[in-house]
Amino acid sequence: MELGLYTFVENTPDSETGKLLHPSERLANLMEEIELADELGLDVYAIGEHHREEYVSSSPTTILAAAATRTKTIKLSTAVTVLGSEDPVRVYQQFATIDLLSKGRAEIIVGRGSFIESFPLFGYDLQNYEELFEEKLELLLQIQKETNITWSGKHRAAINDRGVYPRAYQEKIPIWRAVGGTPKSAYITGALGLPMALAIIGGYPAQFKQMVDLHSRGAEEHDQPRQKLSINSHGFISETSQEASDIAFPAFKQVMDKIGRERGWSPMQRNQFDASTALEGANFVGSPQEVIDKIMYQYEIFKHDRFLMQMTVGSIPHKEVLKSIELFATEVAPVVRKETESKNPLS
Repeated sequence: MELGLYTFVENTPDSETGKLLHPSERLANLMEEIELADELGLDVYAIGEHHREEYVSSSPTTILAAAATRTKTIKLSTAVTVLGSEDPVRVYQQFATIDLLSKGRAEIIVGRGSFIESFPLFGYDLQNYEELFEEKLELLLQIQKETNITWSGKHRAAINDRGVYPRAYQEKIPIWRAVGGTPKSAYITGALGLPMALAIIGGYPAQFKQMVDLHSRGAEEHDQPRQKLSINSHGFISETSQEASDIAFPAFKQVMDKIGRERGWSPMQRNQFDASTALEGANFVGSPQEVIDKIMYQYEIFKHDRFLMQMTVGSIPHKEVLKSIELFATEVAPVVRKETESKNPLS
């Protein structure tokens, strides 16, 4: 199993001091986090695209290009690229550049996004939310396969036999599709022959098994080979479960309560958070052994190929994040890789 991290590069006030880092300091910390993940042998680091004041990640490709020059082996991805408000030609060109800089380590995870700010910001009509994504994904997949493009659609100007350059270092940049809780999206992802990144950030993960089954069914019914599956979830690791929860909860609560005020959710309570960290819950917050147990519990359900953890749901002290990355890479990852390989030696 591949193991890695993703982040939205949050920059919220410290829950205890109220201090807000300068964005340049937050990005400097991020570079240290990515470099450490690379040095310790984690497989993937992904940056989510957001256009809100609490995140410093409106341009993930810029960040990934910087990371490409400071890392050696780790795969560099988005989580996600909000494709409905992007131009597929520019998306391919930017990732091809990252791929050249990193000598073949770029990936793209496309999705419709969990926030809508980018659509009015870039002049798109939210009524076309789904149509925009599907049409632009079609074009991106064509660009992935062909250098000279002839294409026409409803929402973007047509292209008539134009070359898209530079081409990637890899023959094809891997393109994953991120899916939340929409069954139709899981099926379409399989039908298109794309790997699926399944976001599980709440509820009971076992309930998401139907999404995985639909992904497989979509592939089978459209004569596509089996595609990879990634589970993407929130988490944080410390030496003990108590310490992990005590560090993570204030930051988690701050972020989730802000989103909750926008969407009509009740404020997060500590008992709710603690329940989510139990074996059957969604959050991977705990000691290394507890995180190992939870990954393996979900592996029995999903048989997934990749697990990505979002450690910084809200601002957590940089030194604590580095320690969490270290525990993930040195204590969790070796055990999970060994156990999943023993259960699936052909993977």
